[in-house]
Amino acid sequence: MPLTPEQKAEIDEQRSQPNQTLRVVSEGMEAHLYKAHEVLDHGLVRVIDYMGDDSAICQAARVSYGKGTKSVSNDEGLIRYLMRHWHSTPFEMCEIKLHVKLPVFVARQWIRHRTANVNEYSARYSILDREFYIPAPDQVAAQSEVNNQGRGALLEGADAARVLEILKADSTRAYDNYEGMINDQGLARELARMNLPANVYTQWYWKVDLHNLFHFLRLRADHHAQYEIRVYADAICKIVADWVPAAYRAFEDYRLGSVTLSAQMVDCVRRIAAGEKVSQDTSGMSAREWREFQDVLEGA
Repeated sequence: MPLTPEQKAEIDEQRSQPNQTLRVVSEGMEAHLYKAHEVLDHGLVRVIDYMGDDSAICQAARVSYGKGTKSVSNDEGLIRYLMRHWHSTPFEMCEIKLHVKLPVFVARQWIRHRTANVNEYSARYSILDREFYIPAPDQVAAQSEVNNQGRGALLEGADAARVLEILKADSTRAYDNYEGMINDQGLARELARMNLPANVYTQWYWKVDLHNLFHFLRLRADHHAQYEIRVYADAICKIVADWVPAAYRAFEDYRLGSVTLSAQMVDCVRRIAAGEKVSQDTSGMSAREWREFQDVLEGA
């Protein structure tokens, strides 16, 4: 389980001590504060702190003294306008700080998003827990034949069982040696850690503004993203939907659920709408672009 009974008790203690504040409060987000949302087999996401709400976005856009207009519909209309026309600065006025527990190989993908503040658990000073990500059987898949960075058909039977056996055995052996080098040979923790596999769990605090968080979610909650990071993005999406509901609805409509068309694609859409039969040869697109265009038209 992601949390021990002691950790759960600590979180319950934090949640039981509310504080008065004069700052803007999002009732939806208050329900998430400190609460651990379990992800994968040992991972979690929990909100440590946040700043702002939907009204803060509108306040920044108008540079007003109050919370925005009294009309919720007017505020949502403004937020949708800002999102639709890529006016990003007002969204930067909201921030969130998350505690995330995740496998190292997911963290290495995640850290590519360099527009956040990160403080990671240090394996130089502390000993990592004996926790590894082992995929569920329905996530053990072969290499895709059409996508060099994706999965294809599921492995089944003896092949899947053998992969899981190797992952479990190698992870256990690597950690045994890591622990032995520290305890028996007295090796420095900063050296012993290099023997740990990429599926060992690490933890960090990750603080980011809403604009850059939306960029992260647009890429990582997409169905093309690797499953192991996508489930974290999906968990964060649910939190953000409660935190800034109007902004999240606009994000769903104009980013997460939208597609980007090239000039050639737009031209083909117009030609198809006019009744013309268009093929890849007459489209001006490469074979890969044409396949992606077909996926858009077919809703893939």
